[in-house]
Parts: sequence; structure tokens; C-alpha cells
Amino acid sequence: MIGRSLFRALLTSAALSAAVLLAGCNSDELGSLATNAKANQPVPPRLLAAMVEKNMDLQSPILVRLFKQEAELEVWKQDRTGRFELLKTYPICRWSGDLGPKVREGDRQAPEGFYAITPAQMNPTSAYYLSFNTGYPNAYDRSLGHTGSELMVHGDCSSRGCYAMTDEQISEIYALGRESFFGGQKSFQFQAYPFRMTPLNFARHRNSPHMAFWKMIKEGNDHFEVTRQEPKVDFCEKKYVFDAVKAPDAKREPVFEASAKCPAYVVPDELAQAVREKQEADDTEFAKLVAKGTSVAQMNTGIDGGMNRVFAARVPNGNTGLSEGGSGLALFNTDKAPGTIPNTVNPPHGPVTSPAEPLTASLTPASPSTRVAAVAPPAQSSESDGFFSSLARKVGLSSASADTTATTAPPTAAARPRTAEGRPPRPEGSIPKSKAETKQASAKPPSKRAAADTAAETQAAAPAAKDSMVAGAQPIVSTNSFENRFSAAK
Repeated sequence: MIGRSLFRALLTSAALSAAVLLAGCNSDELGSLATNAKANQPVPPRLLAAMVEKNMDLQSPILVRLFKQEAELEVWKQDRTGRFELLKTYPICRWSGDLGPKVREGDRQAPEGFYAITPAQMNPTSAYYLSFNTGYPNAYDRSLGHTGSELMVHGDCSSRGCYAMTDEQISEIYALGRESFFGGQKSFQFQAYPFRMTPLNFARHRNSPHMAFWKMIKEGNDHFEVTRQEPKVDFCEKKYVFDAVKAPDAKREPVFEASAKCPAYVVPDELAQAVREKQEADDTEFAKLVAKGTSVAQMNTGIDGGMNRVFAARVPNGNTGLSEGGSGLALFNTDKAPGTIPNTVNPPHGPVTSPAEPLTASLTPASPSTRVAAVAPPAQSSESDGFFSSLARKVGLSSASADTTATTAPPTAAARPRTAEGRPPRPEGSIPKSKAETKQASAKPPSKRAAADTAAETQAAAPAAKDSMVAGAQPIVSTNSFENRFSAAK
């Protein structure tokens, strides 16, 4: 029965995807999402089975969260109750720069903050297999004069201010975004953080000059965690504002401009209360950790970015850099890595190549004179009351467990390793693409996995599937194993 359910889900894919693609022909943006075999690869059976188990539709909205220190990217997906639940966690193959926001072109920093990804930002012909543009700089970044361009999440495990995954990983992430766009999502939210927003991590980094910025984006993290809804993001007075609505006595919706004075607005009362309780609990735990002498993370280590230990364990001179674990701890080992990396990849090393002036432009805290609108209690239904009351009682709980999780040992300063020889990083392209990238894209064929791997994946997915169907499912396209592709470098 379970096998028939999964088979029906897979069989339904072709018809549904064809219909969606035909509908997409009426839109230049949607029509450009699946222009080649790489960009049109179906969602793998294991993920389809996970959606069945988690009560999700293939084309329901997604949301992406990313954490530098842990070197992890999470894909969350809306279930049939309307709440976002964690679908899968992907270890990040490579990111560059330091913990902290991007400030200027050439500083090698990968961006931090909240960004909206539209179909136009998806690049099916990337020189780095597949990619999407993070949308940096957003209105907040621009209000502070921050510069930078073509900051991507892409494949090929090579980063210069980007977040680099393996080809197999970005293929899955791209497919999930593509299906959500075909399902009607206009944009998905991309939340990029220096680390998981826990009291312990804030205690470790309490002396960082980026603390004011990190506390500001933590508020958006808290809104998401207490509601499991995508927080509405606005900007005013050169700061982020989350889930703002018009005041009860206002005649029109508030208009936000990043560099202008904040308009009158409120945050729904029960949401504001739930977030406030979570923040108070976090602040109490932070104070306890500081009082008992939690060690402070070393700053200015001069190491260029990080790499999840599952990949660092398989790279010559492997080093996790600024990612969780550091070079002083034993690297995590597993029988099978989640994808392939080129044999020219460089693990974290450095010093960071950046302009001489310090990255302080984004560190200005909110002015004490900033006007914060009062929270007025709007009319709430009894159903809404029960929902937010329940959320408030659950404040402080951690999110769902991930498929792949880095250890929680404190970051350790890494010794500078011997520089690995490799190709120079190539600038990543966006849409519209440069001519150089178009030529490179055609030279790199999609990866191929051994048939045995595909059979094992399908067999693993079957027990998780229930007697229900995920709309739009398709058979998976096979790709190479990590060991086969990387063996030449050993």
C-alpha cells in the first residue's frame, strides 16, 4: 500500500509539472526557471516521502534559514495547517569572510539579514551548476551605503562572498524553490544569520562589535520561532521592523522607507507579548551564562570563512575554519557525504582578503530617540487567542531536529593551515547573466550518481511514505557519488 502511494505520487508528477510549465509560459520569470536538464530535475523521492510524512504539498511555500557558524542551511516548508515546519537541513560546503554582515564590495563577506528571493533571482544557467541571488543589498543595506553584488547561494563548493553548496544539494534546493514558485509563491524569504540565535551563542560572542546588528535580526528570528510564519519585513530609520501593521486609529497602511522616519504602526498584541516573553527568557539565560564565566569566542582570527565538518573531513588539509568545531577537534566522519565537491576546492585558510578599514558601518545601534509605536490590542478571535497563548507558553523551545547537525562545541581558534592549491574563485553571475558565465555554464554537465545509490535512496524513502499523495512528484535523476568524483584528489 505504501509503495503504491509513493508510486502514484511519482506518476502524477509528469502531468502536473507539464501543466505548470505551460502556465509558466505566460510569465517570463516563471518560464525561465526550468530551461535545461539541471534546472528541471525533479524533487528526490526521499524528500517527497518526507513531505507526505509532514503533511506538506510539493508546491506549498518554502522559507530558507542559514547559519554561518554551524555551516548549515535549512529549508522550511508550509504544511497543510499553514505553519512552516523544517523539511531538511543541508551542511554548507563553503562560505567566506567572517561572522558579521557584508559591508562593501570586495570584503569577501557573505551577507547576513533578511532577503526576498523571486523567480527572477533563480539562475538555471549558473557557472556554479545552479544558483539563486540572495538579493543583497536590501533596502536596509542600501540605507547604510553598503555595496556588493551577485551574492549567491550556488553549487561547486567555491565561495567569494557567497554560500556554496554541492551540486547535488543546490539541485534539491533549486527544485524546491522552483516547485513553490509554480505553486504560486511570489517570493520566498531567505534568513541569513551568523549563528543560531541562542543565549549560549550570544554569550560566546558578547564582545563582538556586531552585537547591535545581531540583536536586531534576532527579533525577526524570534517572530518566526514563536509563530512558525514568515515574518513580514519592513525598514525605517535604518533598521529592521518585523510584522508591523497599521495602528487602530490609522486611516491607511503605514508606508516604510529605510532611511526615513518610522510611520505609526503596531505589532499585533499577542504576537508582541509572545516575542517579549521569549526575549526575556533568552536574556535571563544569557545573564546566567555570562555570570558563570562562559568563555568568549576569539575575534579577528584571520581565517577566511568556514566549511561544514562533513566536507572538511574529506578535503586535503581539511579545516572547518570559523564553522562550529574548529580545526582543533576531530572532524566528523560519515560513510557518504551529501554531494560532490571539485578536487580544486580550498578549505578555510587565510587571512581574510578585505579592505583595510574595519567593517563597522553596519554596527550603529538604534538611536535612543527612535520612536517605537505602542502595541494596541486589535480585535482577536477566540481561535487566534488560543493559538498565540499556546505559542507564548512554548516560548524558548528549540526548532525541529535537522537531518544533518553540527556539534555544539564552542568555536576554537584554528591554526593557519597550509594553503591548498586550487583554481582562483570565479565571480558568480546572476540574472541577467554575463556572456562569460553563459559559456562556462554549458561546459559543465549535470552530475550523475550510480544506479545503486538511487535504488538505495528510493528504498529508504518507501517506508516513510503513507497512503497519501504529494502533488507534482517526479522520478529522480541520478547523480555521481562523492567518493567516485573526489577519488582523483586522494
